[in-house]
Amino acid sequence: MARTIAVSGSASGIGESLAGLLRDQGDKIIGVDLKDAEVCADLAGPEGRARAVAEVLDLSGGTLDGVVACAGVSAFTDLTVKVNYFGATALLDGLRPALARAERPRAAVVGSISGTQPVDGAVVRACLEGDEPAALEASARVVKAGAGNKLYPSSKSALAQWLRRASVTPDWAGAGIPLNAIAPGVVRTPMSAPLFEDERMFKAMNDAVPMPLNGYADAEVIAEALRWLISPANSHMTGQIIYIDGGAEPTLRGPEAF
Repeated sequence: MARTIAVSGSASGIGESLAGLLRDQGDKIIGVDLKDAEVCADLAGPEGRARAVAEVLDLSGGTLDGVVACAGVSAFTDLTVKVNYFGATALLDGLRPALARAERPRAAVVGSISGTQPVDGAVVRACLEGDEPAALEASARVVKAGAGNKLYPSSKSALAQWLRRASVTPDWAGAGIPLNAIAPGVVRTPMSAPLFEDERMFKAMNDAVPMPLNGYADAEVIAEALRWLISPANSHMTGQIIYIDGGAEPTLRGPEAF
């Protein structure tokens, strides 16, 4: 039976691949992106987030079988925190009531292996407290200190912790909604393309994310895993961060972390 699924970041990369896979199996997809989507909205700000939620609810008739938050950026600015954390959580929280109306609802987000790397504690704390102004102030301090590269891992670490916390609450698990994440390693998408084009950044990327199993992934690899996470078959997995990273996570953190 066809299902109705909202996918943010549907116009490119992992989101585009996932939307294509789901459409091919007969599902109705409500894509959310800046352009070339059923819902065109900017998840970087409260107004765009509210518009995205309202339009998805309108197009879905108020009931959703799945929501996948794929939209993300990797800028060394506070935009990364706005989109990757607050944009993703606002979309999921805003659409949660529509999921609760479905018979077998599922939700997932795209995290990152970067979430295991050094972060800025003040940014992460403010995110988890739901204090966006404080998170942006902390982000500005990070950028001013020349450490803007910490904002991407900070946003993904905060997102993973939010998911772990929210997934087992009455609003999610209690409503029968599994909520999980895929944490990719290096994926060949438009967002990662600059890393391959700059020799210095390419080396830094490989040092930070060693992938001994089959190297870099294509977007379809991550999309296939997301497709299973939001399928009716996933009835009992929740709160999990699944690393699809060619072995980067056990390489970096060792066998003691599991």
